[in-house]
Amino acid sequence: MTTHTIFIDGEAGTTGLEIRERLEARGDLDLMLLGDRRRDVDARRQALNAADAVILCLPDDASREAVAMIENPSVKVIDASTAYRVDPDWTYGFAEMDADQRAAIAASTRVSNPGCYPTGFIALMRPLVKAGLVPAEWPVTVNAVSGYSGGGKAMIAEFEADDASTAYRAYGLTLKHKHVPEMTKHSGLSRPVLFAPAVGNYRQGMLVEVPLHLSALPETPSVERLHGALVEAYEGQRFVEVADLEETEALTGIEPEALNGTNRLRLHVFGDRGGEQARLVALLDNLGKGASGAAVQNLNIMLGLDEATGLN
Repeated sequence: MTTHTIFIDGEAGTTGLEIRERLEARGDLDLMLLGDRRRDVDARRQALNAADAVILCLPDDASREAVAMIENPSVKVIDASTAYRVDPDWTYGFAEMDADQRAAIAASTRVSNPGCYPTGFIALMRPLVKAGLVPAEWPVTVNAVSGYSGGGKAMIAEFEADDASTAYRAYGLTLKHKHVPEMTKHSGLSRPVLFAPAVGNYRQGMLVEVPLHLSALPETPSVERLHGALVEAYEGQRFVEVADLEETEALTGIEPEALNGTNRLRLHVFGDRGGEQARLVALLDNLGKGASGAAVQNLNIMLGLDEATGLN
């Protein structure tokens, strides 16, 4: 069995730790761990150029610096920051986004791992824009809530402190959240989305919602047509599922933690009885399909392995 050498640059961060946990028990991978030498520039440079694949779990500027250190053209890179998510020279790592996206990821040496909020939003919106049910220039609003692990070590420390009292917080109030360009581009929209994120007092799990006034849309699409477009887009996918309308109608609530620990993404289409409004909801683990799970899936694809290896 071929063993691939993997280096996680930023293994001590939230996403890096999650990725390491998913990879270190696998017999087909050999992890390069720097330990106390992880801040040693020469040691990092050597690891970045010696590995078969590198996963960058760093802030944007540090990711750019790491990429600049890589001189070995055969090294495959997955970047988990926002640095390259709208860069045309990088492949967007959402394998289920289009029919040919897996092939693009497999052929690439530079893959940008999607953001957690964008994963849910793009999954909901891109098929509807492609089908012409939502015009590309339509003003789209997305509301979302994530567990506090999405904010990294500082936010985790804040919410887990003994004197912590925050139950829920809206943020991104300047309407300039760094995910907006990614969400807009990869959904196929031409007008920037209006993004209203929030964080709740629980560790991980995420809900991403898009409300639509169906009667205002050009074709006044029904809930059934919206649902059908999503079903067609994700038919046969292992990690993305579209809940049946009957199942969705019977729900009285959705728990954001329901898919924690998995690489799964579940989509729901709710509608009122008059066919005037719809509420699209994506459920995922912000540290799973929204981060580390997606990185492992992309790694598997880039190395020519079964993409589900090490994932559930």
